[in-house]
Amino acid sequence: MLNDNRFGDNTKPHFITFSVVNWIDVFTRESYKQLLIESLDFCIKEKGLILHAWIIMSNHVHLIASAKGGFELAALIRDLKKFTSRMIIESIGSNGQESRKEWMIWMFKRAGAANSNNKVYQFWQQDNHPIELSTNEMMDQRLNYLHENPVRAGIVNFASHYKYSSAVDYYEERLGLLNVELL
Repeated sequence: MLNDNRFGDNTKPHFITFSVVNWIDVFTRESYKQLLIESLDFCIKEKGLILHAWIIMSNHVHLIASAKGGFELAALIRDLKKFTSRMIIESIGSNGQESRKEWMIWMFKRAGAANSNNKVYQFWQQDNHPIELSTNEMMDQRLNYLHENPVRAGIVNFASHYKYSSAVDYYEERLGLLNVELL
């Protein structure tokens, strides 16, 4: 099991977390969540991502994912974060209804200036905390943790009622917003 910032076997499910810098609650807006959903869908269809479970919370994302043969999970996640970072910041900047626009852009610029890996902005925190799920017990524990996130946060009473997760695929056996390969 690897739990530093490296991925193990690409074909094995990994529990992956990525968070917005300074834990900014960006994903309270539907349009920003939709950009992330579309990007995940593209990675599933075109980039070899196998998504087993997912959830988008207000300031972080959890995935349980692996990669098809010939694809590298670390590279997929890196590219996903790079693309969504740019798209979401552009969307925030052009959103005339965004009351937090100036503050958020300033925070992303400030985070970018503090990190030599960025040109201007930083949207996602650097790390992903990948954990290779090597046992059924680990898979069950992370799957439950992921899906129960909005219940613990008091957003919904039942995990399957949260629109931006794969809980509906597991608990109600009907299709959610993204195509998942059940564990």
